[in-house]
Amino acid sequence: MELLINIDVDDLDRGIGFYEAGLGLRLNRKLFDGTVAELHGACAPVYLLAKAPGTLATTRADTRRDYVRHWTPVHLDFVVESLEPAIERALSAGAEIEDWP
Repeated sequence: MELLINIDVDDLDRGIGFYEAGLGLRLNRKLFDGTVAELHGACAPVYLLAKAPGTLATTRADTRRDYVRHWTPVHLDFVVESLEPAIERALSAGAEIEDWP
């Protein structure tokens, strides 16, 4: 089984910058006229999908994309060798700590 991780972002270049600087992933290629970025460096490829705020998240629901902080039952855990340097790196890239890991 192959796993693909897809993450909607409102600003593709900013998203690429965050995942490169904050997590050490690297841009492999852009797809679909530059609206999708494929990032490597994890055990599965991570795809950032450029989706404008306010657009429908699915054709089967009225839910619209909203990039303010929200809770979702889906999340990603990144395994790192050392927690504190990884946290500092993510903070330097613009992450915020809500709860200490």
